[in-house]
Amino acid sequence: MRWALIGASTIAAQYMIRALRAEGGEIIRVVSSSSERGAAFAVTHAIPLSGVSVEEAVADPRVDAVYISTTNEKHRPQALAAIAAGKHVLCEKPLAMSLADAVSMVRAAEEKDVVFATNHHLRCSGSHRAVRALIRDGRIGRVLSLRLHHAVHLPENLQGWRINSAVAGGGVIPDITVHDADVVRFLTGEDPKTVVAQMAASGLGKGVEDSVMSVWSMPSGVMVMSHESFTHPFAGTGLEVHGTEGSIFAKGVMTQNPVGAIELVTAAGREPVAYDPHDLYGEAVRRFHAAAAGHGEPAATGWDGVKSLAVALAVREAALTGAAVDVDYGGAK
Repeated sequence: MRWALIGASTIAAQYMIRALRAEGGEIIRVVSSSSERGAAFAVTHAIPLSGVSVEEAVADPRVDAVYISTTNEKHRPQALAAIAAGKHVLCEKPLAMSLADAVSMVRAAEEKDVVFATNHHLRCSGSHRAVRALIRDGRIGRVLSLRLHHAVHLPENLQGWRINSAVAGGGVIPDITVHDADVVRFLTGEDPKTVVAQMAASGLGKGVEDSVMSVWSMPSGVMVMSHESFTHPFAGTGLEVHGTEGSIFAKGVMTQNPVGAIELVTAAGREPVAYDPHDLYGEAVRRFHAAAAGHGEPAATGWDGVKSLAVALAVREAALTGAAVDVDYGGAK
């Protein structure tokens, strides 16, 4: 598959270029809002062409698919341009600034019969899949609750718009809460029903929240407690799943790398759980390539991205209003 990168981003440089090439993809061109940045990025990563025009990139008949990793407010118009040109799309989360915009992107792809996927990398990790297998196999009995702790210190090189620009989609909720929403959906097979939340801005940036805590109720009665932050340098990350017959403790697994440890605790004692330490992004690309070839679905579909965004938007509304909010999924499948 031949790719155009829309966004000369850090995630593309650190993870996606390697993953695309490792899975047999060829990167033909990169688009950046800065011609200088795009040209330098192309040289650094041995990409033949660079430019500032999305329209020019998606009009290239050699391009089969685009990977979008620009700031959040640009996702919708860029994705729609690629879809209209008949290109498959792998888009970073959150898909859009509003639920209606995200839904419109997915429906446009369905009408054009192209693959549209959300780059929710955590569901591609061996650790999260091992946790889901333990749940599925009944190792902890009936699930009662989940706790997700995704509170970190956002590196200085990633701060910028994420902590200073609401217009560009900044804030910890669109950046990290969407991940935790997808993780919960992936592990439980359920869509969160109602949320309550509180958020805070510590002064790290301007105009957006940098910490949030929320509690979600699931249709089955499972309860979820979630904590996301940009301001916790030593907290680490973790995922816990508690059931009637045991608990799963997964430490350090809310990350872009195949790291962390899983422990199963039951009446029989404590048991370390092994998992496949494959590349998360490579797995996402592999599944995307297969879907584009007509074999199954991508690891996270566009509708998965719509639903994770819906939960994040409900968390923000709950934090702003101080009221319990029912999650509106906008008719998502």
